[in-house]
Amino acid sequence: MKFIEQGTLGENKITQYLFTILIIISGFITIGQLPYFLIIFYTQNGSSELLVSNDQLISNVGLNTFFTSLLFPFLVGVFAIAVGTKYIHKRPFLSLITSRVKFDFKRFFLSFSLWGIVSALFLLIMKMSGSKIEFEFDLIKFLILFLISLTLLPIQTFFEEIFFRGYLFQGTYLIFKKGWVVVLFTGILFGMLHGANPEVEKIGKFLLIYYIESGIFLGLLALFDEGLELSLGYHAVNNIFAALILTNDWQAFHTDALFIDRTPPSFGIENILTLVVFQPILLLIFAKKYKWKNLKDKLFK
Repeated sequence: MKFIEQGTLGENKITQYLFTILIIISGFITIGQLPYFLIIFYTQNGSSELLVSNDQLISNVGLNTFFTSLLFPFLVGVFAIAVGTKYIHKRPFLSLITSRVKFDFKRFFLSFSLWGIVSALFLLIMKMSGSKIEFEFDLIKFLILFLISLTLLPIQTFFEEIFFRGYLFQGTYLIFKKGWVVVLFTGILFGMLHGANPEVEKIGKFLLIYYIESGIFLGLLALFDEGLELSLGYHAVNNIFAALILTNDWQAFHTDALFIDRTPPSFGIENILTLVVFQPILLLIFAKKYKWKNLKDKLFK
């Protein structure tokens, strides 16, 4: 069975989808937000003042603790979607991840490695071209961040992929029956939900194009390769690199990374190259490597 068709497994009434989504959202805004609210309570220190900025929170608990509080809801989200898939839809959780009998780690690590190399090249080029990139290294803080980046951060990536390119991907296909519609719909939704990120406010709504096109790219990977292994690898290394290697103080991932970019917020050449050069090249590489066939049928039939 095709990956996109696995939504037909088990029970798939619209009420079951709505109930599962309700459980996921409820988990996010209740249990998932507990660490964040505990930090706010700690920062207030008995004050009746309710308005606390993120800068205040970071100054009180540190970047690593604050970063962990932002990632915790995704752990709850993964648990909620797993419960919904097993007990409401009554189908295997693996069906949200791949059409293969087991997760293909070789695919994951190939995608992870290729985009990791490109990201490192971007950093090197930016550094050599005179960008205001500073080396900041605190061993203890970095080691803690390293542990977070290899545990909670992949869970954040995993949730976004199984929710957008798994759960909604397959659920939307039950309605529209067209691969291109599913890829476009989930890509737009993925991009628009990033509209609350602080970098969008700094750079402008134009940045949403980057998120939407990246969502479409990840959707094409899932559709053509019959699973999420490639999109998970790309997405995971993209987020880990942004958290562990190169950060700034105006994006969603502001951490104690090795390097901090002091360049003013902008839609840089690296964003343009990603969309018009490197993502299409990756599609071609994977298409040849894994001998993708019937791509037109997957999109339009």
